[in-house]
Amino acid sequence: MPVAASLLTDLPLFESLGRDERALLAGVVDLRTVPAGEFLFKAGDPGQAMYIVVSGEIEISVTDRAGQKIVLTDCHRGDTFGELAMLDAGPRSASARAVEETTLVELDRSDVLLLVTQKPESALHMLGALGAMTRKADLLLRTRVARNANEEIEEQVTFVGRLADWIAAFSGSMSFLFLNALWFGGWIWLNVSGVWRFDPFPFGLLTMIVSLQAIFLSIFVLLAQNRQSAKDHVRDDLEYEINVKAELEIAHLHEKVEEIREGMLVRLQRIEALLEAGRGQ
Repeated sequence: MPVAASLLTDLPLFESLGRDERALLAGVVDLRTVPAGEFLFKAGDPGQAMYIVVSGEIEISVTDRAGQKIVLTDCHRGDTFGELAMLDAGPRSASARAVEETTLVELDRSDVLLLVTQKPESALHMLGALGAMTRKADLLLRTRVARNANEEIEEQVTFVGRLADWIAAFSGSMSFLFLNALWFGGWIWLNVSGVWRFDPFPFGLLTMIVSLQAIFLSIFVLLAQNRQSAKDHVRDDLEYEINVKAELEIAHLHEKVEEIREGMLVRLQRIEALLEAGRGQ
């Protein structure tokens, strides 16, 4: 569908063009209308054109390995999208769906070449749109990648938590055992030998100190166990997410196998029909 030159005047990508340049471009670009709820293109489709929203709204989204839809952005009047796949002639990296009935200006590779030739500054608008989409994709990747349980817990740990971990680890070492044996042996020897009787038998002060030590050690060990439980909880969540992704990936592979099987059956039926037609002649 042809485009009126006046329609291009209010679009940011064409506002710097002169009247003659807009008229020339209007003669080669197309106007396209997408009904509400329908897809303009889906991820994986060949990319042969870019689009500029004249009216309505287009939702750009991708689907992650867990089968969840991730909305990258919503395009409104004047916004440009679809230029990446068109520039590198690769498949679409995202899907575009009309939230409401949307009117678009469609530019193919030859139209873009004409536009850039007439107005090189327009290439900066396309690069800016590409940069914005890349930044959003990077942000989504940083926030949606698999979490590391140890790193996530370390970000929340306090000084008391670090101290509890250190004490719990040290109290379970051979060094702690030897230090306690040396301390108790020296204490008992000093009081029994008469060198310095500050805590005679049955060593009441030593008993109280050992009891206090056991209380504090048990508290620090429990604190360390609580942190370990938090790590285990995060690991359980990660294992669940991985299992869900694996299940969805297997289901996706099953669908692909079924599609290939159905395609092969259709081709075999066509071959059989051609063979039957050849025998009939």
